[in-house]
Amino acid sequence: MVKVWEETADFNISSSHPSAHQITEWGEQMSNSSSFNRFLLQAFANTRELQLLHFALFLGIYLAAFLGNGLIITTIACNHRLHTPMYFFLLNLSILDLGTISTTVPKSMANSLWDTRAISYSGCAAQLFFLVLFIFAGYFLLTAMAYDRYFAICRPLHYGTLMGSRACVKMAAAAWASGFLCAVLHTANTFSIPLCQGNILEQFFCEIAQILKLSCSDTSLREVRLIVVSACLVSGCFVFTVLSYVEIFTAVLRIPSEQGQHKAFSMCLPHLAVVSLFVSTITFAHLKPPSISSPSLDLVMAVLYSVVPPTVNPLFYSMRNKELQDAVRKQIRWVQCREQ
Repeated sequence: MVKVWEETADFNISSSHPSAHQITEWGEQMSNSSSFNRFLLQAFANTRELQLLHFALFLGIYLAAFLGNGLIITTIACNHRLHTPMYFFLLNLSILDLGTISTTVPKSMANSLWDTRAISYSGCAAQLFFLVLFIFAGYFLLTAMAYDRYFAICRPLHYGTLMGSRACVKMAAAAWASGFLCAVLHTANTFSIPLCQGNILEQFFCEIAQILKLSCSDTSLREVRLIVVSACLVSGCFVFTVLSYVEIFTAVLRIPSEQGQHKAFSMCLPHLAVVSLFVSTITFAHLKPPSISSPSLDLVMAVLYSVVPPTVNPLFYSMRNKELQDAVRKQIRWVQCREQ
């Protein structure tokens, strides 16, 4: 308790009784959000041993995500045979995955290593901005990948015309720009609200829902507007993806050869697995019934949608993709030969 008080206070308490001026100043600080110099994040553990275990576990997860996504990025960038629309979108997705996990995990690791829970006010705003940017841009990019798979399988004769390099760059740029716009709107809305309910967040990173719990007033109307707009975008992308895959599977089942069906499924199933994991975890995390909500469950669900997908996505995309596997092996051999 002493340590938490020391972290949350931005002033020094002397051994004597505070003056009336000090009491007034402290009251103004607690009632004004601009006085907050930092927030306190939720800790995974209270004992030193468990804190170090959490650091080691997150370090392993982060290195796995960094290695997997980094290997995909370098392989696609260096192999001219992979300079196709599908792998161009995959390269962008790997960059977004690295950004997502790098926004939350390193700070949580540092807090566990140094036995602290603090994050600065500006750091919290930056963390929220980049997390929303990477998550929304990643979701929009997954929708563009569904569009790419639809034309590759259902309209193969028009694929080269419709999915040229210029069209792919425009779709990727639109995904990044849409994510940036969502990040600006959500961050500006969240941090323009006065906060007076303390500075303790029940999450291991700065999450919108947790920050709004500290609000002085009812923020439901302001937040509902953004939620409605975001929900319409997300729902539209989801419906488009579902309809695309209905058409894709219908076309695949019409392929006469079993080898052709297997090749088509190997192209689509990894993307479908990534979309399903992303949508299911983030939907349950934010739309679960309040009756089953708890700090521990919120913590677990946040890990599932912000840490797990960036780590396992490289496995999904390389597991059934022989072309990517061969390219990765060649890239590893090339690196080994350079080191020798």
